[in-house]
Amino acid sequence: MVQEQEQDPEGDEWLPQPDVADIELVKVLHALGDPVRLWLLKVYSDGEQYSCAPDALGLGHLHKSTVSHHMRIMREAGVTSTRVVGRNRYVSLRREDLDTRFPGFLDALIKSLPY
Repeated sequence: MVQEQEQDPEGDEWLPQPDVADIELVKVLHALGDPVRLWLLKVYSDGEQYSCAPDALGLGHLHKSTVSHHMRIMREAGVTSTRVVGRNRYVSLRREDLDTRFPGFLDALIKSLPY
């Protein structure tokens, strides 16, 4: 089941994402099976929230719509969360949720990345 767009107490909205119990390993692996999305995983692995600006993510060579596409795939697979603040979007890794579903998976994957 996918969580609908929700509002938190500060009034920020969150884009739909799978519930923790509904995150599937096959979908996560598919989402991370692209070099750009692996790069984004590495960027997000520091626990911070990032805007969708390609330059801020080290992806200045890609069009904003391409970066947005990669972010959507990661969010729909349950890898990231996206918070909406006005016209801005902030993305963060769902580390705790992924560690709950697949213990040790993220740490092993992030350590194996060449960058």
